[in-house]
Amino acid sequence: MSLLTSSLPASPPPTTRRRPVGHRKRMTGTYVFLTAMAVLWIAPILWAVYLSLRPLAETNKYGYLSLPRSITFANYRDAWVQGDVSHYFVNSLLITVPAVILTLFLASSVAFVLSRLNVRFNVFMLLLFTAGNLLPQQVFLAPLFKIYTSVAVPTWLSDSGKIYDSIWGLIAINTSFQIGFCVFVLSNFMKSIPDSITEAAIVDGASVWRQYWNLTLPLCRPALAAMATLLTTWIYNDFFWALTLISTGSKYPITSALNDLKGTYAQNDNLLAAGALIVAVPTLVVYFTLQKQFIAGLTLGSDKG
Repeated sequence: MSLLTSSLPASPPPTTRRRPVGHRKRMTGTYVFLTAMAVLWIAPILWAVYLSLRPLAETNKYGYLSLPRSITFANYRDAWVQGDVSHYFVNSLLITVPAVILTLFLASSVAFVLSRLNVRFNVFMLLLFTAGNLLPQQVFLAPLFKIYTSVAVPTWLSDSGKIYDSIWGLIAINTSFQIGFCVFVLSNFMKSIPDSITEAAIVDGASVWRQYWNLTLPLCRPALAAMATLLTTWIYNDFFWALTLISTGSKYPITSALNDLKGTYAQNDNLLAAGALIVAVPTLVVYFTLQKQFIAGLTLGSDKG
């Protein structure tokens, strides 16, 4: 047995398969590009943090690019007090939360009808909702301004008796402009739900409302969380509609109220940087709270061929 074994040729040593040089170059180029993009995104944030921690007198004396002689949090305190941040935070909360909830409810209802029910012209309706997001908002400014200044509402909704210069007007315009994108995303998500689940619910006698509310919506939780995160960021950071459809300064959301931190003849960039960072905190809180569901909603279906 030993003679037979010794006569067999020795097996060649295992060799590691080396990747082509072109593949390594492409990967290196990809890493370099992603690193550069990350630096471009992070650099302004780091610069704002650095600027907000420096006293204005030191910046004026040594310049913005000089090394810090001292670090202070006074800019954050002054931005909070001078900008009346707590008041404008409440305004943004009163605008963002109802707009996000209303948008998700309406968009999920439309998406359910277009994706789970056999409705004539459902593809056309889906394209119609999606096409509404292709036009820039500035195109609708003139007709919307006339509508807002003409439509009368009860005085308990608006002090002026018009939908113009009211928080309800901002809720309505933000909701209407975000529904199209949410319908597109949620309808595609709902199409991935097996039809057998809906068929079993129909056999059990479930109504259309129960199919939507008790069956489809719980399965769409990752997509709803992803949409809620994006909607909160977009609506909370809105500056255009608040600036054009609100005339009373006390009704501004927090993003538009940052203008109060600008001086008439001089501008304190250190104070503005601190105010901008304070304003960004709620969106970060929402993202980290819904981070797991947000990533699950974005990556759902990425492993399918």
